[in-house]
Amino acid sequence: MGFGFPAGGMPMAAAPAAGAPAAAEAAAPAEEKTDFNIKLDGFDAASKIKVIKEVRAITDLGLKEAKELVEGAPAVLRKGVKKEEAEQIKAKLEAAGAKIVLE
Repeated sequence: MGFGFPAGGMPMAAAPAAGAPAAAEAAAPAEEKTDFNIKLDGFDAASKIKVIKEVRAITDLGLKEAKELVEGAPAVLRKGVKKEEAEQIKAKLEAAGAKIVLE
């Protein structure tokens, strides 16, 4: 139509401004995360047995299942764990020789 407006009749500059508050709201929940997934990224080969023992204690799995889980790394060990408990578990596993990521 030649007036610089799209077919809807609104100027194009108004659309990006509406998206800015939504981006700020999306960032806020990420800071308040309270539940974490504990992910085994890998382990030191020399301490494999120690890592398997810790995984068994944390997950209540049998020896075979824990061994398969450790050997299949990366793998999620537990889901929906509170921050304090996740930090404690991470410390125990890292002391045993595991590489842990909290997601």
